[in-house]
Amino acid sequence: MGAALAVREAPAPHPVERGWQTDRTRAPHATKIVVAGGFGVGKTTFVGSVSEITPLRTEAAMTAAAETLDDLTATPRKTTTTVAMDFGRITLDADLVLYLFGTPGQKRFWFMWDDLVRGAIGAVVMADTRRLAECFPALDYFETSGLPYIVALNHFEGSARHEPEAVREALALPRQVPLVTMDARQRIAVVDTLLILVGRALDATPG
Repeated sequence: MGAALAVREAPAPHPVERGWQTDRTRAPHATKIVVAGGFGVGKTTFVGSVSEITPLRTEAAMTAAAETLDDLTATPRKTTTTVAMDFGRITLDADLVLYLFGTPGQKRFWFMWDDLVRGAIGAVVMADTRRLAECFPALDYFETSGLPYIVALNHFEGSARHEPEAVREALALPRQVPLVTMDARQRIAVVDTLLILVGRALDATPG
């Protein structure tokens, strides 16, 4: 095989003036999105990859006591954990602003979910194929609450690739729930995931 081709990085996009920024009589439509999933699945990275503002992160250092509660097998380099929420903002369309709320993943913080989810139009449930069972509580929560959601398989280096249909079967995921494979470190992948969720939420809205 020949030498690898050099990859040209795409130029940074020029700032775009939104209608609601230039016309003070208009306001953007603000929408709340929840990003949920198990411990260390990439929720903080997901929010940070697309946020137009410096993400608000409520992280705490992992302590020896926490290491006895949280399974670090798949994330041995993880040194912090979200203890309340991650918060970010992205403008998806001329008049559509999404506010992203990342939930804490550990069971001991689940009591916060009801408050974080209140007012949201939909949720992204992030999953790691090495630890699929850790997203089960989030799936159960949104199935029970009736909030529209999608599942995003976050790709980690060294993790095995599985056919989407095999993952859907393992999760017992209803056919109407979108399942996407993505990399939370890549902005375009996160944007595409959010667009799919917005479409799902619109489809679930009574006409």
